[in-house]
Amino acid sequence: MSALALQIIRNPESAAVLLDSRRQALLHLLQSKPNTATGLGRILEIPRQKVNYHLHELERAGLIEEVETKRKGNVSERIVRACATQYLISPEALGQLGQDSATQRDRFSIAFLISAASRIIRDVGMLSVLAAKARKRLSTLTIETEIRFATADDRARFADELTNFVAAQAAKYHDEKTAGGRAFRLTIAAYPQITKEHPTNNDSINIED
Repeated sequence: MSALALQIIRNPESAAVLLDSRRQALLHLLQSKPNTATGLGRILEIPRQKVNYHLHELERAGLIEEVETKRKGNVSERIVRACATQYLISPEALGQLGQDSATQRDRFSIAFLISAASRIIRDVGMLSVLAAKARKRLSTLTIETEIRFATADDRARFADELTNFVAAQAAKYHDEKTAGGRAFRLTIAAYPQITKEHPTNNDSINIED
């Protein structure tokens, strides 16, 4: 069985395991090909005993799995691999820190945009995994464009007109009763375009509303 394209981490303990830099290094190698503790230790120049400890934690968190057991003389060693080619930590893994606050419910706040983007990544990621298992195509719609506003007032008027338009279209097409219908979530986001003047290699970003 091939590895998942994406594994979404929803458990806080599993998220903590994934965030360890040493385990990330091991996981990165195991995404390329299966290996043993001895082989991984040789590549990373880490004692086999330490590698085994980290592999145990990764396996306990469901991030790696055993492929087979290799026997050499009187010694048996397990071959393990990564369970997925990509990993995503869901906001719910943060517990109360990942929950929406009053600021995150303000449609003009940066926190709301980040919260919505995180939810999109989480939801679509989960749906893509389910669709792959069911061997079905996941229906999605993406609309993207660029708008240059002359003034802040123009931007505010655009936001109001777009909000009213979306509300009208949602009311027009929303159907609670028809059998076989399917609900979709619509998110429209706008943010300043990144230019050459904006640094993009910061080690950390502090966001304040």
